Amino acid sequence: MTFPLKNIISIKDFSKQDINLILKLAENLEPVARSKQQSDSLTGKILGMMFYEPSTRTRLSFETAMKRLNGGVIGFAETGASSVTKGENLADTARTIAEYADALVIRHDLEGAARYISDMVSVPVINAGDGAGQHPTQTLLDLYTMKRILGKIKGLQVALIGDLKYGRTVHSLSYALAMYGVKMSFVSPKELKMPRGVLHDLKRDGVVAQETADINEVLDDADVLYVTRIQKERFPDPEEYSKIKGAYRIDSDLIKGKELIVMHPLPKMDEIAQEVDNTPYGKYFEQAFYGVPVRMAILKTLIKSFS
Repeated sequence: MTFPLKNIISIKDFSKQDINLILKLAENLEPVARSKQQSDSLTGKILGMMFYEPSTRTRLSFETAMKRLNGGVIGFAETGASSVTKGENLADTARTIAEYADALVIRHDLEGAARYISDMVSVPVINAGDGAGQHPTQTLLDLYTMKRILGKIKGLQVALIGDLKYGRTVHSLSYALAMYGVKMSFVSPKELKMPRGVLHDLKRDGVVAQETADINEVLDDADVLYVTRIQKERFPDPEEYSKIKGAYRIDSDLIKGKELIVMHPLPKMDEIAQEVDNTPYGKYFEQAFYGVPVRMAILKTLIKSFS
């Protein structure tokens, strides 16, 4: 099947068929991601990286993915190492790096930044997170994690917990889960509820999601607890952040005896007790690895098809 998307900007641009194609290719590439096989699929190709916000897993997994496919990587991991510090605007930076690279990956604090530059450059653009907007490649690796660990996506019950207002990962993920008929629960303080626009879109698509501030209401039925941190950097008022940080904490006592897994896009702070890390429940480090085969699949598909 021909992949119809030149750019990866929002999970809402995907069909279920598009997602399944990426997940299938990721499964085929997983031995390469684990260094059990080698690939020269992107020999001679260059990936340009533009990271205006800090990143560990997203940036390094994209770099790893490109190198596992025998391609190269250029760009900046923080703006202090670029001409952004001299006042160069986003459009000029993107146009310049696009002259050197076969695809661009951008993380930016402004929602819509990736789509903005995708209209200005001729190479594929991949959104690695835009403010409180979307994080589509994280969603794809989240879906892949569920499929690899639980054997399916369709029919699961997933509880999204924590910062649902500013958390771009849960915005993207909720749209994707809706495509698979997943039953969702949204657990958050009242100040951090899922945006009404997202709920409106889900309802329009026939999805009815439970909203609650009490995590105990979802524990018995959930297959997945998808936990997010309360994001201090998204709060306009530090005092409001201090009031609700640590609103939920997943520890061994809370989930003991439950038939579920705990996922997290990372970094985690105190919302998951360290004791959970080495239990059968904690799957977030495995989840982080799955970012490599999924991003390999994305890069191979886009660069081979459109560069």
